[in-house]
Amino acid sequence: MTLFEEFKRRGLIAQMTHEEEIEKLLNNEKVTFYIGFDATADSLHVGHFLQLIVMKHMQNAGHKPIALLGTATTMIGDPTGKTDMRPMLTVDEINHNAECFRKQMERFIDFSEGKAEIVRNGDWFLDMNYITFLRDIGRHFSVNQMLTKECFKTRLEGKGLSFLEFNYMLMQSYDFLYLYQTKGAKLQLGGNDQWSNMLGGVDLVRRVEQGDAYGLTFTLLTTKEGKKMGKTEKGALWLDAEKCSPYDFYQYWRNVADDDVIRCLKLLTFIPIEEIEEMERTMSGAELNQAKSRLAYEVTKMVHGEEEAKRQEEAAKSVFGGAGASEDMPTTALTAEDLQDGTIGILNLLVKAGLAPSNGEGRRLVQQGGISLNGEKVTDPALRVSVDGEVIIRKGKKVFHKIVMG
Repeated sequence: MTLFEEFKRRGLIAQMTHEEEIEKLLNNEKVTFYIGFDATADSLHVGHFLQLIVMKHMQNAGHKPIALLGTATTMIGDPTGKTDMRPMLTVDEINHNAECFRKQMERFIDFSEGKAEIVRNGDWFLDMNYITFLRDIGRHFSVNQMLTKECFKTRLEGKGLSFLEFNYMLMQSYDFLYLYQTKGAKLQLGGNDQWSNMLGGVDLVRRVEQGDAYGLTFTLLTTKEGKKMGKTEKGALWLDAEKCSPYDFYQYWRNVADDDVIRCLKLLTFIPIEEIEEMERTMSGAELNQAKSRLAYEVTKMVHGEEEAKRQEEAAKSVFGGAGASEDMPTTALTAEDLQDGTIGILNLLVKAGLAPSNGEGRRLVQQGGISLNGEKVTDPALRVSVDGEVIIRKGKKVFHKIVMG
């Protein structure tokens, strides 16, 4: 099976500029390609993880990845999919974030001599003469055509588009031209939300260099209903263990919706596609749970290491199998000041543990049968809880939280 066929069978490919040429390129040549990452936070998140998976597939097939850290484009902000301007970061903040990205990427991609590169577009943009850029690059772009792009139309119809952000497409397009001229990059990859920006780069290379340049977007990580995955009650699903614990990370994948398991296995793991397709054909109820556990283990292993994946797998078996609490379970420690006559009200406890934003929401959860304490369903919103040793709260079927005395 060729790499192109595998991408197709896994459902990774969304759009391509030149399908036949790209198929030949991936299957018959060793191509240098790049993916851009704007350094907007101090950790990669699960959306970036899908991009790293694609990079690894490409590298395993003998192609050379370039990870482009957007230390310049981050200063401008991509309007794609945004209702407001991106918060302005300082140069120091952007460089710090880029360094965090670099360290995380090195866990997935082999950057040893000649196998891959990391570059920063601040290296060629920050000292560039603006007039020269406008004359040499800006003249190739039609404002009329740019305004028809979805990334701009949405903002123009809403809160408006700043001139600052209007420059983003030109900058990202020039990245492709620069990497084509200096690194021999022929192919840009990215999420499907970047299609308009990528078309600009492909067109610029072909206009300026009359060279072969291609763009391929891959599927965004969404549920079957089309909603973006990777959002939790606590925020984004970060790859940094300090921002999202391995326990929470594992539990997210262990608890994905039934309809999304096979899709996630295809997109986010290196389990042979034939094996996943066989699961898809024969999966029953018990096998569905096994598939969720396999997904959680494989993704956690790649992000946090095999030892941590095994630990979280055992923790999940302990909790869901009724063997007791896990040391990795999210925990809230109460103090004597939290108690009244040695007890705390269940609604106050839910708020304290972050399982409900207010007493009113906690009351609703209890009345709807969504809260259990140590395996016993809570039916009385006025219940007072005595914390003797450990108390395990279960919210719904999948959220577990441990309460201890500090």
